[in-house]
Amino acid sequence: MKKIAILFLIFSVFASCQKSAIEKPDKLIEEDVMVNIIYDLAILEAIKSQNLTPLETHSINPNDYIYKKYKIDSLQFAKNDKYYASDIKKYKSIYDRVNKRMEEKLAVTDTTKKPKLDSETQIVR
Repeated sequence: MKKIAILFLIFSVFASCQKSAIEKPDKLIEEDVMVNIIYDLAILEAIKSQNLTPLETHSINPNDYIYKKYKIDSLQFAKNDKYYASDIKKYKSIYDRVNKRMEEKLAVTDTTKKPKLDSETQIVR
């Protein structure tokens, strides 16, 4: 029984060390484009959660908009997302890049909204 357990453990280790269990999609979306897609989806979802009116006014469905913009369909996106997610390091890298881009955009937005104060009189200019 002990030998079977050890063999099972060794088999499990080798099976888990495979490069990728998910096959590369026929229409692979480049990593840079995936970053752009995920960034755009995040922005559109944020708009949708904060104020649905702009999207409704212009009859924009966030997913349909993304599919048209990048000339992909939902199945292609799902397969590519699953493919990239199967490599946790690559997937984390993609989301780190999206996060960095959002932080950079937020930093630019924050500095443009802050009023400039005159240091002597504290008057907003």
